[in-house]
Amino acid sequence: MSAQADTHATPSTPVVHVSCVRHSYEDGTTVHLCGLDFLVERGTRVAVLGPNGSGKTTLLYHLLGLLRSEEGEVRVFGVDPARAWPDIRQHIGVMLQNVDEQLLAPTVADDVAFSPRQYGMAEEEVARRVDTTMELLDIAHLRDRVPHNLSGGEKRKVALAGALVMEPELLVLDEPFEGLDPASRDAFIELLERLSAERGTTVVMSTHDIDAVPEMADYAYVLAPGGTIVLSGTPEEVFSQADLLSEGNIKPPILAELFSRLAQADTSAPPPAISVDHAVDELMRWKRGE
Repeated sequence: MSAQADTHATPSTPVVHVSCVRHSYEDGTTVHLCGLDFLVERGTRVAVLGPNGSGKTTLLYHLLGLLRSEEGEVRVFGVDPARAWPDIRQHIGVMLQNVDEQLLAPTVADDVAFSPRQYGMAEEEVARRVDTTMELLDIAHLRDRVPHNLSGGEKRKVALAGALVMEPELLVLDEPFEGLDPASRDAFIELLERLSAERGTTVVMSTHDIDAVPEMADYAYVLAPGGTIVLSGTPEEVFSQADLLSEGNIKPPILAELFSRLAQADTSAPPPAISVDHAVDELMRWKRGE
């Protein structure tokens, strides 16, 4: 019998806890997610950073119960998702990197309605959730379109709508910004912030979009090749540690690099800033000699 999932635990109870997980693929590749424990607190937005092959997707697949660890511990809502997925799946929204694998229905509206119908919701409630979610993502005009005929960015929005329609407590996103234009990317970041602030949604996302991390994440983990978790902290803390970032083959955001070079050129330069608004404030203070 599986353990009971505790989706209503106290705020101090981690939604996700991964400790020294090892997984071997059929081709002999082994990913060992060890070093630091991977902890995700309720209501936070956590970014997973690292080069290709570092284990980002492996980590996410363990959270979704798609992979079962050979050793170590994986807990989502207090249970092992590989063994107790039916107990927690209704509380988790997922958007995979290859969104075509998630688009199954003949129309966009039917695709977004897939999960509520699978859980036996009344059609009135299904229709309400579908309409609300499509309006939230500004895709109501696509409702009668065939999902596989959409652009890459539109497909990604439809897949996200399917992930959000059940109003999940945990949202797992694999490279969510791939295929999005700058305006859609900014709208996506704003949406994640709203979900966190208004619904208390917990978000775990892998991304190569380093410059977006300060805006979209409260906390970040850096994976080195092979899966070792070498660094964690707020975006400010993570991007201030150039040596450890290099272990993950990660180049800091452009603003962090700018302030680093300013400090090398002038010891009176302002402290690092990794958001545009913060950078403007710091540079204006520096200009005024404050």
